Amino acid sequence: MLPNWTVSPAAEKFIRRMVMFSGLPTTAGFRLTVTPGGCSGYNAAFSVEAEPAPGDRVASVNGLKVFMPSETCLLLDGVIVDFADTPTQSGLTFTNPSAAPCACSSADTGAPSVARVEVGAIKLHGHRH
Repeated sequence: MLPNWTVSPAAEKFIRRMVMFSGLPTTAGFRLTVTPGGCSGYNAAFSVEAEPAPGDRVASVNGLKVFMPSETCLLLDGVIVDFADTPTQSGLTFTNPSAAPCACSSADTGAPSVARVEVGAIKLHGHRH
């Protein structure tokens, strides 16, 4: 099964340049391995390979071959793959629009809503004199 993913134009350009400057034949592909981890939910490793590894799936991105292990295909289903080049980050980024926000955030978003519910309950059940 290939992922139902979105590859941004910036990510496609990055992948295309990696393959082009690899020195390998134009039939080579970009091998992408993604594993769960990190605050963003994904750790990624990539290389340019002449052919897929045994068991790899081969996705096509506008004619580019992307080799991925089955586990990566599952993890990237529904994910937006982009490329960032900023002073703090350079490389592929992965965003899953349907994923819950990171659980390691220090912001406690549960407390205020619980407090409002308790206050509302007191007002609703108060004495009516």
